[in-house]
Amino acid sequence: MSTPASFHDLMCRITSPIAGLPLDSSLQARLNQEMGPDSELYRAVFAACRQGVAEGWMCSREGGGIRYGRVLKPEAGLGGFSVDVVDMNRLAGPHHTHPQGEIDLIMPLDDSAKFDGHGAGWLVYGPGSAHRPTVSDGQALVLYLLPNGEIEFTAA
Repeated sequence: MSTPASFHDLMCRITSPIAGLPLDSSLQARLNQEMGPDSELYRAVFAACRQGVAEGWMCSREGGGIRYGRVLKPEAGLGGFSVDVVDMNRLAGPHHTHPQGEIDLIMPLDDSAKFDGHGAGWLVYGPGSAHRPTVSDGQALVLYLLPNGEIEFTAA
C-alpha cells in the first residue's frame, strides 16, 4: 500500500544515490541500468504512482487535458529534488525550460506509449534544456525530478 509518506521513502531510494551528480547522458545510462523497467524499484514506483493517481493524492490538478501535481517539494532528504507526476494521453504539454535540468521516469500505461520519443525508463535533460513534453502512441505517467524544483514555463 502506498501513502504519501511511503512514496517519500521510495523517492529517497532514487534520489540519495544520484544527489549532486551531473544531469547528463551518463546519469541517464546509470538510472536505466540500476533502476530501469526490469528493476524492483521501477515496478514499486510505477505501482505507487498508479495507486496515488487512483486515490487522488497524486495528479490532483488538471489543465489542458493533463492531470498533474507536485507530490513532494524539494528538500535535503530528497537530494534537493522536487517530485512531480503527470498523467498524459497522446498530447503535448506546455513548453518549458530546465534551469538545472530534469530527470524523467517514463511509465507507459499503454505498452506503446512514448514520452518525447522514449518508452519505459529514464530520460535526463541537462541544465538549460527545454522541451514541449509530449506523450505519443498512448497514455503514460511521467515522474519528474527537478533540482530545487526549478522549472520555467515559456511561450515557445
